[in-house]
Amino acid sequence: MPRRFDARKCVLQMLYLLDQNSDANLQTIRATVKQDLENEELIEFAWRLITGVRESQDDLDRQISGVAQNWRIDRMAPTDRNAIRAGLFEMQQLGTPAAVVLNEAIELARTFGTEHSASFVNGILDKLKPEQTSEAPTGEETQA
Repeated sequence: MPRRFDARKCVLQMLYLLDQNSDANLQTIRATVKQDLENEELIEFAWRLITGVRESQDDLDRQISGVAQNWRIDRMAPTDRNAIRAGLFEMQQLGTPAAVVLNEAIELARTFGTEHSASFVNGILDKLKPEQTSEAPTGEETQA
């Protein structure tokens, strides 16, 4: 069964590509997402993250810069900054529980980043997570 982690992994790879080449063809990226995921629900989830992060990037970067002491966005490792951007967008705009986002972003940082990426991503996203509420879980935990 495909998992959202697979979609998040694809999103991080596509955001990295766009970060390194802002002129990358979005149709090609969309085709790559479709090919990699093959599940319509995951494709749409991934595409919402990719386009949402791109459209909100200035705002996301301002928020990240506000809590990233002694770090400028352009000095962060590309995988780290894109894992943080995607995680922040997902928490704020898609309503995914912070615990799920943090766990997934940390795992992505471990997979694609340096030995310090997981703790760096965790530290930044933890400072940006929304206040805890007493709402019942949304079931996202089982899809992660």
